Amino acid sequence: MIDASVQTNVKSEPILPLTTRLGPVHLAVTDRTRALAIWQDVVGLDLLSEEGNQLTLGAGKTPLIVLETGAIRPVVPRSIGLYHVAIHVPRRADLAQLAVRALQRKVRIAPTDHLVSEAIYLWDLDGNGIEITFETPWRGTLGDPDKGQSYAVTTEGKPHSGRDPIDLEGLLGELGPDPVIEARMPEGTRIGHVHVHVGDLGRAMEFYRDVLGFAGFLLIHSFGMGDVGLDYMPHTLAFNIWSGPDAKLPPAGSAGLRWFTIVLPEEASLEALLGRLRQAGAPVEALQDGFETQDPFGNRIRLQVGR
Repeated sequence: MIDASVQTNVKSEPILPLTTRLGPVHLAVTDRTRALAIWQDVVGLDLLSEEGNQLTLGAGKTPLIVLETGAIRPVVPRSIGLYHVAIHVPRRADLAQLAVRALQRKVRIAPTDHLVSEAIYLWDLDGNGIEITFETPWRGTLGDPDKGQSYAVTTEGKPHSGRDPIDLEGLLGELGPDPVIEARMPEGTRIGHVHVHVGDLGRAMEFYRDVLGFAGFLLIHSFGMGDVGLDYMPHTLAFNIWSGPDAKLPPAGSAGLRWFTIVLPEEASLEALLGRLRQAGAPVEALQDGFETQDPFGNRIRLQVGR
């Protein structure tokens, strides 16, 4: 059991409409071919369009990841920016398909059972973190710090570490006795959450919960991370201090996060969010298709109304 003193109860109701969602995540990479070797051939995204140095990838016709080629160095360790972007799949078999594509190409993966989800972690060749997630909220919930519970609790009330390995043999069994390996992710695949490096957990929680308006889920000081979301598990945004207290933004020209996108359902909710940002003193820049802001550490966020 985790000592409740290492957690802070940050639970709250969301201010944002529940139909708020994440849009495309923009990442800098060094080389087109190296990037597609992971994002297209292993992750399984379609190349939807290519304009200049921007490659737009997605599932079905939905853009999910925009890669900007031309970075002059890979991801800089121990810096502010992306920890990983999580692509959520509609079926457990889709997670198994990803595992096979990675294993066929000898790409290192880390299959992890979080109880409320199953995830496979991997990295592109520039060091951008990727998580492929299948949500399993019916298996349990994240722990309640007021009750001194562990990170997660099963529906039977048993503690769960949230970091158990996935049984790969069982996962691959989802493909049946005569598996047909799919080259691409199915329609319905989406950006489920984004996890970033920050410099301070408390300031990050205040920004993502109280200013952006997500619900507070968890803030675990001993683990160095926090979660916010909407009205369901797992989180929509997560943040950690694993880059260290003195972490800075990476030098210009580095691979890594350019920005992620939050899509609101209507103009009124966007205007309310802009009001909270201005009241908090956060930067707000008008763009042709929305606005851009930054968290207190420099992670860039685009705000748009869904079409």
